[in-house]
Amino acid sequence: MTLFVHMLACAFGLGSWVAVNGLWVELPLIVNTLPEGWELPSYLTVIIQLANLGPLLVTLVHKLCPRHLKEQVVIYSILSIGILSCILLVFFWDKTMIVAGTSHSIAFFIITFFLSLVDCTSSVTFLPFMMLLPAKYVTTYFIGEGLSGFLPGVVALAQGVGFTKCVNFSQTAGNYTSQNMWSLHTEHLPPNFSTEVFFFFLAAMMCISLAAFFALNRLPRTFELSTKTLVPDMVVSVSSGLDNPGLEIDREEAGVAQSNPMLANPKHSVYHLTFIYLMVVWVNTATNGLLPSVQTYSCMPYGNLAYHLSTALSSVANPVACTIAMFLQNRSLVFLGVLTTLGTVFGSYNMAMAAMSPCPLLIGSVVGQMIIVSSWVFFTGTLSYVKVMVGVILRDRSHSALVWCGAAAQMGSLVGSITMFPLVNIQQLFKSGDFCNTECPL
Repeated sequence: MTLFVHMLACAFGLGSWVAVNGLWVELPLIVNTLPEGWELPSYLTVIIQLANLGPLLVTLVHKLCPRHLKEQVVIYSILSIGILSCILLVFFWDKTMIVAGTSHSIAFFIITFFLSLVDCTSSVTFLPFMMLLPAKYVTTYFIGEGLSGFLPGVVALAQGVGFTKCVNFSQTAGNYTSQNMWSLHTEHLPPNFSTEVFFFFLAAMMCISLAAFFALNRLPRTFELSTKTLVPDMVVSVSSGLDNPGLEIDREEAGVAQSNPMLANPKHSVYHLTFIYLMVVWVNTATNGLLPSVQTYSCMPYGNLAYHLSTALSSVANPVACTIAMFLQNRSLVFLGVLTTLGTVFGSYNMAMAAMSPCPLLIGSVVGQMIIVSSWVFFTGTLSYVKVMVGVILRDRSHSALVWCGAAAQMGSLVGSITMFPLVNIQQLFKSGDFCNTECPL
């Protein structure tokens, strides 16, 4: 019975961020079809931030009418919306509409908003429900939440996206001559399975999560439940797509935190706390706003394969880094500062390559492809570890510290996405190119 509940908790966690993570790793295929092209990621970052309206409304209802909103009802609703949205993606993801004389992917944007609404709202509904179970099952839930980022990346790698070839394309010049004009045309080779199949996979993951929640909700309330086994304060989510591992607070520290929250861990001075919150703001600004908006511009000049590997492996690096943080914890602010600096260096390289698009460094070489993919993986991995450890540090301080951590994370994400959107879509500071026809100076 215990193993069965562990499996249910893990399967339930799959539905937390699998949809949004799946969209990101599928972008190498989608950007070649939708009219927004390389600008598409900048649209998605803004849409995901707007979807934070969901958890805000849930939080307000809990505060104003605490007895009128049950987590179970909300969870059933959002998982059902997630399944329906994934199914709608299968049929409408590539449909476009003319807006102000320009073709736009309105259907894709609307469905993406609802998927983001589901995943963002899961952060404030799934964990409160899991806290009804003993702590060992909550830890398993976080493993499932990590798999929500890992599995889409693995499936995208199996999809085989990214292979292109340059073919000669002939075009007749003029109406009264038979002379042909030859030019190179980029042809994208078909993947092992289509985008529609991938979206069906996302829908299946959401169905598994819904079925697991239904089973968990039907467990007898006497099953290993007592007020002594309920989980105390947990680490809140500080990143979109992956929460921190569910480590318990020592009961003595929890008692101190409840009696005097601001003195629960007095070893951190005001300057230390300021540094910690600045790290939270900057890390989330970079990982959730600035860099995702220009990932196409930094990777696509090296070919669709480089873009595909960077998105898929970065999605895998996130849960791997969080798993490492479960077993190898280093709370030194100096170490975290150095790691943040290192992640910023990788991010700066990625941004620089995006700014140099369509002619970044080492374009056309295998070395250039390896460097840009590795840079994206290490950028995601290092800063994901920082997110986890900052959450652990603030968890041990007080509940209010975690609340401010979440607020700082959301503020950083919002600032990053809003900053990049006009630069990419209005000012057009970043230039796209054609893999086969772009001529770059040696």
